[in-house]
Amino acid sequence: MRTAAVAFLASTLIAAVLTPAVRNLAHRLGWLDHALTSRKIHGKPIPRLGGIAIVAAFYAPLVALLFVNSDVGSRFYAEPRAVFGLFAGGLAIAALGLYDDLKGCGARMKFAVQFSIAAGLYALGFRIDTIANPFGAPFHLGVLAVPFTLLWIAGVINAMNLLDGLDGLAGGVALAAVTTTFAIAALRTQPLMILFTAALGGAIVGFLFYNFNPASIFMGDSGSMFLGFVLAATSIQTSQKSPTMVAMIVPIVALGVPIADTLLAMARRAARGAPLFSADRGHIHHRLLDLGLTHRQTVLVLYGASCILGVAALVLTTANSHQAALLLVAVSGVAFVALRRLGFMRLSMTEAAAALGQRRRNLKTRAAIRRVGEALRRCDRLDDLWDAVRGFGPLLGATGVDFHVGRAGVSWSSDPGSGPAAFRARYGLLAERPGDDHLEFAWTDGRTGVDRDTEIAIELLCDQVSAVLDRIEEQAATARRVANLRR
Repeated sequence: MRTAAVAFLASTLIAAVLTPAVRNLAHRLGWLDHALTSRKIHGKPIPRLGGIAIVAAFYAPLVALLFVNSDVGSRFYAEPRAVFGLFAGGLAIAALGLYDDLKGCGARMKFAVQFSIAAGLYALGFRIDTIANPFGAPFHLGVLAVPFTLLWIAGVINAMNLLDGLDGLAGGVALAAVTTTFAIAALRTQPLMILFTAALGGAIVGFLFYNFNPASIFMGDSGSMFLGFVLAATSIQTSQKSPTMVAMIVPIVALGVPIADTLLAMARRAARGAPLFSADRGHIHHRLLDLGLTHRQTVLVLYGASCILGVAALVLTTANSHQAALLLVAVSGVAFVALRRLGFMRLSMTEAAAALGQRRRNLKTRAAIRRVGEALRRCDRLDDLWDAVRGFGPLLGATGVDFHVGRAGVSWSSDPGSGPAAFRARYGLLAERPGDDHLEFAWTDGRTGVDRDTEIAIELLCDQVSAVLDRIEEQAATARRVANLRR
């Protein structure tokens, strides 16, 4: 336990020192979150690579133990498969997150890498073989252990990623969950898990000095996915060695906030016909903000909920089957009431009909986006690009579209004199130069804002248009180089 305390303090100190250094580097290199979409809560560019400091602070004391001749250090060599899985898997998922932060990658690539890493962990012994059933005999998964383990690891990774929507939210919720996992590992005398969770807790604490509201740096995907990975892996190791009546129930309860938020988001988007991993403003923290809570109050409420669930998870580890069943019923009831208060569990016939109509419109819009995308891929000139873009406006009910390409010094407009009364919305195509290249849409139907589904469609278009602009610019540069060589 003394070594775990040293690891915690070392990780805290390293994260506290590295985070401002990463923040300054991100400012110099322009690696910033520019808050160009409506779902962003902050109002100014913020560095987004704080995950680098978290990862480094987590690994530093653990790597040091590899070279220290001690009883704790010998544990690393006694359980090489577990250590290798956590070390290599964590670095791989952090690299994926860093690539996504800097370059961006699609859902297919993310899932391919995440499931590959999860499969590697399974091969190294991180396996979910049993699911608890406090109301009866436990479920032994058998051949289903493989898909369930992979879904758990990828699911927790993405749950933490989706939760990272407010200053300090993902870090604080992860800290509550890792504290619970640490306590369970201590109760069951699992030195390796005690050490890993202590190091992760320290890394989170050191980072939260700069990430709590008002944040001066974000953890980015490199941080949120890394936290999800370590939480998923350590929870498997601590829970599968527990009594079968609570196996895997404990980490599910401890991670209740991100798991519930993810399941609700997927159900909401499926019902609306929106992409499952598109962003929106329907998360639990958005609902709390809509109730009038401040940014900081919302985060503290979710911290409190995570701590309560953590305590419930700890109680489950010592409860008998009847006590566990009663506790789970109580937790489920409170969660249902809370979510209903936030508007998640209420749907009238009128609302259901409206949701069905919205789903049809969204599916129609997504089909139109695919057609426009095909047209964009055929564009080799700016004029061709404009022809494809202006046809998108009527699909959204817009009466006019303005397209400005600052890098080429050209503009087009199809606005038929909609006048000053029209509602206009501008979307930047390049985060680093938001004013240079942009699309602007105008509506004259009396609206005073853009709903999130329409904005998702526009953002998808902007991503495709930006890619085409980059390709046309590269083709022009290549043509100039060839012409210069011929002279």
